[in-house]
Amino acid sequence: MIEMQLGGLGFDPKNMSPIVLLRDNEERNFLPIWIGMFEAAAIAMELQDFKPPRPMTHDLLTVLLDKLRARMQRVVINEIIDDTFYAIIEITQPGNSEDIIKIDARPSDAIALAVRTHVPIFVSESVMMKAKMVNAEKDDEEANKFKSFIDNINPDDFQRYMDNKQ
Repeated sequence: MIEMQLGGLGFDPKNMSPIVLLRDNEERNFLPIWIGMFEAAAIAMELQDFKPPRPMTHDLLTVLLDKLRARMQRVVINEIIDDTFYAIIEITQPGNSEDIIKIDARPSDAIALAVRTHVPIFVSESVMMKAKMVNAEKDDEEANKFKSFIDNINPDDFQRYMDNKQ
């Protein structure tokens, strides 16, 4: 397993699809994952510390876990099949921290919950090998493009995109 950090959010310039970018701690490997607009907006709202007047789905799930005294331990992006990523959310219950409950999830939802609960995000090595990741040591030019992309991402772009869709 490779621990990754949320590198940022952006849009695929070809089709304006939202992308979440994960990066390793050394910023050598970058993993782009194409996600849905609503999940991107949910991640962006949390990153901007925006609190809607009523709980959104990811906020509701976070509150539900808290009220049940269950704790998210980590998110694992564990599989990629036909260019579709899969994730597992690992949760423990009070009094039974050794028994981990694994819940199948879309990576976008798992990441939206991870940013709310401040748990680590891991990617399996097999996913890193199969995915369209960028390795800074192997491709300096592509890595510099990703770093520039990450540095210039503005979560407000998601709100503008949503406003234009309505």
